[in-house]
Amino acid sequence: MKFPTLSCRAESGASVTREQVADLVGQTCPLDGYRGKRVLMIVPDGTRTAPVGVMFQEIHARLSGVVSGLDVMIALGTHQPMSEEAICERLEISLEERRSRYGTVQFLNHEWDNPAALRDLGTIPAHEIRELSGGLFEMDVPVRVNARLFEYDQLMIVGPVFPHEVVGFSGGNKYLFPGVSGPEVLNFFHWLGAVVTNPMIIGNKWTPVRKVVDRAAAMVEVPKLCFALVVDKTHFAGLFSGTPRDAWDQASELSRELHITYKDKPFHTVLSCAPKMYDELWVGGKCMYKLEPVVADGGELIIYAPHIHEISLTHGELIRQVGYHCRDYFLKQWDTFKDIAWGTLAHSTHVRGIGTYEDGVERCRIQVTLATGIPPEVCAQINLGYRDPATIRPEDYANREDEGVLLVPKAGEMLYHLRQRPDWAREM
Repeated sequence: MKFPTLSCRAESGASVTREQVADLVGQTCPLDGYRGKRVLMIVPDGTRTAPVGVMFQEIHARLSGVVSGLDVMIALGTHQPMSEEAICERLEISLEERRSRYGTVQFLNHEWDNPAALRDLGTIPAHEIRELSGGLFEMDVPVRVNARLFEYDQLMIVGPVFPHEVVGFSGGNKYLFPGVSGPEVLNFFHWLGAVVTNPMIIGNKWTPVRKVVDRAAAMVEVPKLCFALVVDKTHFAGLFSGTPRDAWDQASELSRELHITYKDKPFHTVLSCAPKMYDELWVGGKCMYKLEPVVADGGELIIYAPHIHEISLTHGELIRQVGYHCRDYFLKQWDTFKDIAWGTLAHSTHVRGIGTYEDGVERCRIQVTLATGIPPEVCAQINLGYRDPATIRPEDYANREDEGVLLVPKAGEMLYHLRQRPDWAREM
């Protein structure tokens, strides 16, 4: 089935309406093309802001009496599995509705670390990786993906597009790789982005990482449709449907308009407040990624999140061993670190930011401080600063931009850039 790219955009400050969503879903999903088919919706977990529930409900209303099955898979990557109740919250339905109206829908969590749950699709050969990565890597990359995808006649990706620290802009085929992929692509995906570096990736579209993602997705020979969502603060600003590549392409243009805030000068102090949807530092690190470009040399970025008490339930032990360091700390000691999960190394560099490692001395461009429930001795162990969150009042940081102080009340999705590229970025 061919999918033309369709879209609807709200007026500035308004939202796409439920009626517009239903209309676009109807145009995108002709009933004759779905009769008797099994459809799998692939959606993000709770760490992404988007009206996924509206989309699920309208797609279900359109297709439930026509298809033979309509199920939902959570594109976790390496995030924690979601409970039945959490998935209901993600889909904006009650437990009673889950048992009645949506009783036939299966909820599936991706299992990236369960070999029995994955299918081997082959390998992206080294010569292609060299071309796709701009010469940064030359290695075979095995491609595995959740085997349940192949039980369906149609994959339907539903998720938001935001600036992203690893791939440039999230969305599209990223919900397949690394969203429901095996560990090989997961690790390569993240480390490639880390080697390019967050400031050189984030907010750019056709990055080396995006090229690898699209190449891997082409190996999934199940028809793929994408609904790409763009959210502007609390407003549903745009909806785009089509192939994962085409819908993402249009949505990322709108994201570029709405999700990048430009500042004239860097700030010596940034208080980056993590929303409750970031429940561990593994995802709360986004509060660093999106703001690093506007922190002055030698400045401090404080991740303020009293509700975060864990580094990562999945990766925490390894992060405690490795700590948070700049890219060059790992690259210049590669024999020591090459066998550690590359996704963990990438996370480490993204949270710690740009820096150098010369003659055994690491010098990071900025200070990263945690004002969380993670205790001071752990912060010292992992090479991050500590502030007691009880001593911080966010309102004390408000309206002080002229003093070089920036408060971001809900960090993690909006990207901040300087209007003029700083010297440190020109040198990279």
